[in-house]
Amino acid sequence: MTPRGVRVMLDAHMTANAPRAQLIHIETDRRLGHEWDEWDGRRLPGNGDFSAPPGLFFRCAALTIGIGMAVGAALIFLLGPRVATLWFALGVASAATWLWFGTLLLSFYGGVLALPEGWLERGPYLRLMSLTSYVSRAFARRDWVEHAAIDVYNALAERRRRRVGKGELLVLIPRCLSKQALDGVLAIAGRYEVPVFVATRGQLARRVIRERRPRAVVAVACERDMMTGLRDVAGRLPVLGLTMRLPNGPCRDAMLDLDVMEQWVKGLVGA
Repeated sequence: MTPRGVRVMLDAHMTANAPRAQLIHIETDRRLGHEWDEWDGRRLPGNGDFSAPPGLFFRCAALTIGIGMAVGAALIFLLGPRVATLWFALGVASAATWLWFGTLLLSFYGGVLALPEGWLERGPYLRLMSLTSYVSRAFARRDWVEHAAIDVYNALAERRRRRVGKGELLVLIPRCLSKQALDGVLAIAGRYEVPVFVATRGQLARRVIRERRPRAVVAVACERDMMTGLRDVAGRLPVLGLTMRLPNGPCRDAMLDLDVMEQWVKGLVGA
C-alpha cells in the first residue's frame, strides 16, 4: 500500500513524445530547513555559488586534525601527565591519522584508489568531512569548505565505476529547484528510466531509501543539506552528491549542472 502523504505522478512539464520519469513526491509544509535558520533574506555571496578548489578542504582538514591532536595532548597533560601509555597511544593515533590523510591525498591527486571505499570516502572521510565543517564555521567559510569536501568525495566515489540496474538507482532532488532545472532532471531520468524522489527533509529521503532499497543514489541538495545526507546515508549506500547554485537564496529557484547529473546517471546504469 502506498504510504500516507506519498503519491506517484508523471511529470506534466515534459512533452508528449519525450520519455516520462516517475516522480515520487511527499507533501510537507514550506518551512526552511534548519540548516538555514540564520539566513536573513539577503542575497547569498557569489549569488549562491560556493564553488571552491579541493585544496581548500584539504587545508581545513589538516587544521582540523591538528586541532584534534592538540586537544588530545592537552587532555592527557591535564588528566594523566605521567601516564606514558596515554602519550604512546596519542602518538600512535597521530601517526595513523596522518598516514591515512596522506593516503587520501594520494588517492585524490594521484588518481590511485589506495584503500577500499569503506576505509576511504565511505568510511573515515565522512567523519573528517563533518569535523572539518565545524572548524570552517569559525572562519565563516562553511559553505565553500563543504563544497570542496563534497567535490573530493564525489571524485573518489565516481572512480569506483559502480554499475547498477535502472531500477536500482534512485535520484533524490529537493523541492526548491527552478522549473528549468526540474524539467532537465526529469528529462534525464526519463531517458534512463530511473525514478525521481522529491522531499523536503532528510528523514523523508531516508524513508524512501528504506522502502525502495536502491543500490545507488544520485542526490541533489545545497552544501549544508548534502553534508548531512552523506553523513547519514553514504556509509551504508553508494551516493553521488550534486550541489546546487542558489541565485535567489536557499529553498528557491535553485540551479544545478545537468551535464554532470546525466554523466553520473549514465555511468551508473551503464547506458
